[in-house]
Amino acid sequence: MHAYISDDEMRTNGSRQADVCNEINADNVQAAHGRMIDGSTAKSLAGIFRALGDPTRLRIISALADRELCVTDLTAALEMEQPAVSHQLSDMRELRLVRTRKEGRHVYYRLDDEHVYDLFHQGVAHVRHTRF
Repeated sequence: MHAYISDDEMRTNGSRQADVCNEINADNVQAAHGRMIDGSTAKSLAGIFRALGDPTRLRIISALADRELCVTDLTAALEMEQPAVSHQLSDMRELRLVRTRKEGRHVYYRLDDEHVYDLFHQGVAHVRHTRF
């Protein structure tokens, strides 16, 4: 579990007098370096979050959260044109957000793995939690 300090707690404790520290705390810097992701991982993760920033892609993920669907079914559910849905799915495949399974002439899409499902549901939970 992560420890988060609210703005109110920081104001109450007097710890948020300014956004700038007066001196560097070497232990904190070393700890931050130990937790920090490398540049390549950050770039890949930013691509995933960019993809998840698109409402259509989020709707596709929500539709695939508990079942696989073919493009035709997704197109009908989203009330969009097939080429637009196929384009979104192609981009999502490149980012490994979805995967395919072929059955004859039909291609079925599903979420790539449980991590995509978890990211989506954590985001939904956060949005619902922060609504007043």
